[in-house]
Amino acid sequence: MYWPLGAPRVYAAPSKRKSRPQENERNSAKQSIPPAANEDALLGLSVSRSGHLFATITATTLDIWQTSPVVLLTAVERSQSSLASYGTNTAVLLRPDSSIAAVQTSRGFLVTYQLQVDPEARVYQQIRIDEKAKRLSLASRQPVDAAATLGQREVHIRFRMVIKIDAGIGNALALDEELIVATEKPAAVQCIRWTQDSSASQASTELLNRLPWMARSSITGIVYNRAMNLYVWITSDGKAYAVQKIIEGSPKLDGQGKFFKGHALHAPQSKSMNATKGAINARFSLLAVGSANGQVHIYAARDYAGNLPLSHKCVPPYSYETTGTLTSLTYSPDGYCMFAGYEKGWIMWSVYGKLGGSSFTSDTDVSRENDEGWLMGVQEATWIDGGTRVMFVGQNDCRIWVMDVAKSAMTGCFGPANVSRMLLHTTSSLMIYRGHDTTDTTSLSSDGSLWNTVQIPSSFLVDQSPIRCAAISADGRYVAVAGRRGLAHYSVQSGRWKQYESKEEEKSFVVRGGMFWYQHMLIAAVETNGRDELRLYSREMPLNDAQIVFIEPLPAPVVTITPSGDDSLLIYTYENNLYHYVINTVRDTLEIVQVGAIGLHGIVRAPARVRAVTWYIPEYQLLDGDPSQDVMNASVLFLVDAKLVLLQPTKDDRGELRYDMKIIAHDVEFFSFTRDQLPSRNASSMTPSPSDQESASEHGQSPAIGLLDSLWFFDGQNMQCWADLQDVLRAPSEDPARDLPSPVTIPLDFYPTTLALSKAAIVGIEPDLVQRRDSPFALFRLSIRTQLFLPAILRQYLAASDATSALSLCHHYQRLPYFSHALEVLLHTVLDDEVDSQPVDGQGLLPSVLSFLSSFPGYLDILVQCTRKTELRSWRTLFATLPPPRELFHESLRKGQLKTAGGYLLVLHTLEEDESSSAEAIDLLKRAKQARDWDLCKELARFLMALDPRGDALREAMQELDMSSPSPPSPSSGPWINGRVSPKFTQLKIPRARGHTITQNSSVPSNGSDSMASSPGNSSDSHLHYEGARDYFSRPSSSSHQLQ
Repeated sequence: MYWPLGAPRVYAAPSKRKSRPQENERNSAKQSIPPAANEDALLGLSVSRSGHLFATITATTLDIWQTSPVVLLTAVERSQSSLASYGTNTAVLLRPDSSIAAVQTSRGFLVTYQLQVDPEARVYQQIRIDEKAKRLSLASRQPVDAAATLGQREVHIRFRMVIKIDAGIGNALALDEELIVATEKPAAVQCIRWTQDSSASQASTELLNRLPWMARSSITGIVYNRAMNLYVWITSDGKAYAVQKIIEGSPKLDGQGKFFKGHALHAPQSKSMNATKGAINARFSLLAVGSANGQVHIYAARDYAGNLPLSHKCVPPYSYETTGTLTSLTYSPDGYCMFAGYEKGWIMWSVYGKLGGSSFTSDTDVSRENDEGWLMGVQEATWIDGGTRVMFVGQNDCRIWVMDVAKSAMTGCFGPANVSRMLLHTTSSLMIYRGHDTTDTTSLSSDGSLWNTVQIPSSFLVDQSPIRCAAISADGRYVAVAGRRGLAHYSVQSGRWKQYESKEEEKSFVVRGGMFWYQHMLIAAVETNGRDELRLYSREMPLNDAQIVFIEPLPAPVVTITPSGDDSLLIYTYENNLYHYVINTVRDTLEIVQVGAIGLHGIVRAPARVRAVTWYIPEYQLLDGDPSQDVMNASVLFLVDAKLVLLQPTKDDRGELRYDMKIIAHDVEFFSFTRDQLPSRNASSMTPSPSDQESASEHGQSPAIGLLDSLWFFDGQNMQCWADLQDVLRAPSEDPARDLPSPVTIPLDFYPTTLALSKAAIVGIEPDLVQRRDSPFALFRLSIRTQLFLPAILRQYLAASDATSALSLCHHYQRLPYFSHALEVLLHTVLDDEVDSQPVDGQGLLPSVLSFLSSFPGYLDILVQCTRKTELRSWRTLFATLPPPRELFHESLRKGQLKTAGGYLLVLHTLEEDESSSAEAIDLLKRAKQARDWDLCKELARFLMALDPRGDALREAMQELDMSSPSPPSPSSGPWINGRVSPKFTQLKIPRARGHTITQNSSVPSNGSDSMASSPGNSSDSHLHYEGARDYFSRPSSSSHQLQ
């Protein structure tokens, strides 16, 4: 859900510092300090918890920066005497509240500095010398917010103290209350309080050799996550441990240390798997351990008792020589993306291992020539601006690179419209893909003009950045964004933003739990002055508190809100209750009325871990039921962390309602329930007339009837689908021990973002790195990718001997111009699998697929297209189940499909080598002449010349067709050479063929050419050219991306 975008911004501190007074250097004049390879190279990077400030160091300096905008606020350069006494800088730590910065030195010291923000003093103030001067630049004509002209708050930095660590520093970590230092000799962990506490010692020490759960080694790396209250320790022997600090006063248990308790996390099997880096993903309860070979092992933290199984591995698709060692590992704030920095580049993975952007696709020579350090290696990296930007420093580089990242709106607001529409947002803009609205069903265009990029008003960003939530309406007409506080909304048609008229009102509330559009009304769950409310804003009215359409008080903070059906709303709160509301129209306005609630105590253990919720209501309840009874009949779907949980209502012996819980999917990054995407609540229960269905299909608005209750989810590698949720509901209710039906698996080589159900395609995004030798910089752009899901679902139906459902599904999609191609893909995949697996007679799927395909008019074209695109060894497997090629040839002739018959002519000649196919060629030539298809006549002439290089077969055919044919010239006239026809014989006007010859175990070329090669052993200069059913996918145009 994260993709790199554009070219990064570059920042660097001034390389020349103000020289010190000479009197301060007299004591160190005689001491020599070894010069660094690059004195201005950045050696460390650390960001505060809020993300407002970050610190960088060189060998001699400490710089304090602001993140938004990125500006240098203050700096300190250490004196020569300090460098001689304590050593050069090696690492920097920043207390989470950014009040103290600690610099680790090469001689085992920690030099600490106090940071103080002056609320009155300002730096980088905007000053306009002549307000009456004529403004020529576009920037000067833009309105400037008054707060932006005030500049940035000044930060003062003062020396605090020096802490000496006699045992040597292996690694250090800055926390709110203390500084944790891992020492080397002896191997121990020291906890040093920032301030002296009279009730306890300022420092406490835990010797590692006294920890029963840890092998004898020292710590080389420590990472900590506040939300999980968990550490990951990396040790010198290549192992990793999950560690917790023991709460003071708690009873001591066996196997614990004095201050820490932990469990083994990663045990390497070889030196190449030694742990080097660690990261913690609190949102999905994952612990990442980077190894020496560049791979990243991801472990699931199921509990704090040591249940830490391996979840998956992220393996770079490049060799170790290409990537180098792993240098940095960090998760985005919401946990959806992992950034891995390497010695020679970087890679982005989704939370469950889908490869995203990467710098290793760049041209190293061009990158080096343009001095683009952001593509050539990372030393340290971190996320800023709520995950919309990645900041990192390169290897031996003095520059700071800040790369923009486009993230899906699903990460902050998981709603049906955000799932069905492609909405991305960056740190300052929205990207709306409008390809779904095109009436062209042939392709989903990746043309840049279909991306509507909208700049978020700077007056909103200056106070409320970063953007935390964005929502688009189901019809794509309206978009809303919410920042740290307040919200704003935008009309795509008019191109106008609406913001709060009063800054005080805008800052008085924060959106918590999400928001969505209901027609032209924006419904948002907000927290204001300690109260939780549900607010309705009208797009047609000014944005202020006096114009709020309706306010519904809520009993608890909201975790997530989700629209359901035509007029229902589901609200899940931190009190573990699911509320059902109905939206009513009263006197030309709207109001929200609660009609039901479900208590989920004891079912969902941690409400904060719920990412999304929806439900399924049976048909009878949708049609005739009372909405207040929906909660009694609904099956609820929860997405908890990465587990898709199904709750089904049942009644116990006393008639009381209870819910049976079953986890139906793991490693779910997102899911989509088709019924939530429908515009009408009762759409699933109403069978449209053929005319209505045809009209909806032509405009690309209606999914197939067989997929109205389909459930889709992405597991990090493949898109999975249950075509009917009823199949999943039956399994837990009828027999809890019964296994769930297997979902349809659709492999993808890109990240999916939405489903184009009316076009039978999965739509996704792939980042492309654009690098040109005539351009001084490289940049990332987003490309639209598609994958047909129809072949996979049809295969699932046919494997279950459910041809009726397969035909019903095809009935809806048969109007698509690439429908024949989808059937061809189905045949091709099944054929390839059976050629490789060689199933036992009667157990293969190929006969069922061929029988199914024979129900369609384009059956013969599909077969011949499939043969053209498969290897020759697959032909015998295919035609072992089909009638002889000669029969298919004559059937094509009877149906008037001459070019299709030409394809079977080649198959006939290849597979039946003992029999001549010249008679069939002559018959086809005769029919082509009658149809005046001269292109086919030309190709048949080539084919006959390939059969008989002397030309006798062609001459005989010409005579039978009563076409003029030249008599054989005398040997002395030139065209005859050694008894054979000279290549210069051109009286028939037959040009030489251009193509390839099929050899055994070779595939027929299909890259844009429709020519079928001659059989093995014949001349490669003569070919039979034919055109079967049009292939809409083998020739992508420059302006559109064709479905694959």
